[in-house]
Amino acid sequence: MAKQRRIRAVFMRGGTSKGLIFHARDLPPPGATRDAVLLAAMGSPDPNMRQLDGMGGGMSSLSKVCIVGPSTHPQADVDYTFGQVGIDQGIVDYGGNCGNMSSAIGPFAVEEGLVPAPPQGEAIVRIHNANTGKLITARFPVLDGLPVTEGDFALDGVAGTAAPIRLDFLAPGGSKTGALLPTGHAVDRIDLPGIGPVEVSLVDAANPMVFIAARSLGLSGTEMPDEFAADMALMARLEAIRRRASMMMGLTTDEDAAASLISIPKIVMLAPPQAAVTLSGRKLAAGDADITARALSAGQPHNAIPLTGALCLAAAIRVPDSIAAGFAVRADGAIRIAHPSGTISVDAVTEDRKGQINVLQATVLRSARRLFEGAVCIPPSPTGS
Repeated sequence: MAKQRRIRAVFMRGGTSKGLIFHARDLPPPGATRDAVLLAAMGSPDPNMRQLDGMGGGMSSLSKVCIVGPSTHPQADVDYTFGQVGIDQGIVDYGGNCGNMSSAIGPFAVEEGLVPAPPQGEAIVRIHNANTGKLITARFPVLDGLPVTEGDFALDGVAGTAAPIRLDFLAPGGSKTGALLPTGHAVDRIDLPGIGPVEVSLVDAANPMVFIAARSLGLSGTEMPDEFAADMALMARLEAIRRRASMMMGLTTDEDAAASLISIPKIVMLAPPQAAVTLSGRKLAAGDADITARALSAGQPHNAIPLTGALCLAAAIRVPDSIAAGFAVRADGAIRIAHPSGTISVDAVTEDRKGQINVLQATVLRSARRLFEGAVCIPPSPTGS
């Protein structure tokens, strides 16, 4: 009888996500065989949407893999490739990056001996994200040459406190399309049969996003994830808008390709800051945020907001006449974004080049922690192999 294969892996929380992190050297080369291994590791595809036979958690934020290897970029220490693993689909989507899991890469690189760190003080890891070709700088405290995990930084959506990790996303504009505004417009109109016209802002910074006014969908913007999940007609409408936006942004050329590219563009619905209640029952006042957001990721309502979505939103607010700019109560400095789990503060540094907005850097604080290390077991004949 064939034995299960054991592949070294580390399971980490990064921000409000969790995923498996592999050394590139421990996996097959990129392609179908590698994807079959990653799918089996996470327990996908699972028509029951639970991933009980793998390490996945049955939701998009818990169905993620990261692959780390030597840098191919002269200004980076490591290469990092992100994969969004389909839950009920046999897909590993490498279309975009995960900002939350990006926060785990620096500590992983130090603990794995890929990047040297000082005995104490601050470690700096320069990360080349292979999905987007963009650079990310991670800064975090170390003690005895290892990442510090304890601290007083609170991250909404994660219990307790931890040491902060600062992420600087360098020149994040045009991560996949080559332009902050892929269509050249601050606002576009999508008109689909049976759905009707809707105005959107198509913005690409850190990841491509589709920003929509919640009120244009008959929403307040304070709805909770389970309310979105229960409204199948709304979910179908949003997916149709997302697919059309994918083609308008030049990410795909047809509906089938857009349907297979599950990770990008992501949908973010926007509203003014307003009183709301978080998933934990905490009350938010209108004055606690500068804008309200509700997001979908990989076809599921997000319990917070994808980090790349928050980064892109901070950039979009700086674009005059965009939908985001119309809702935000401030357009300079750190932007406080209200989401189902609380708030997140994101800053974006931009410059105006002859009427064109250029994003120099977007910055956010996260936390991360190594949860286990060892080997993930792969069945002798993984699904999809």
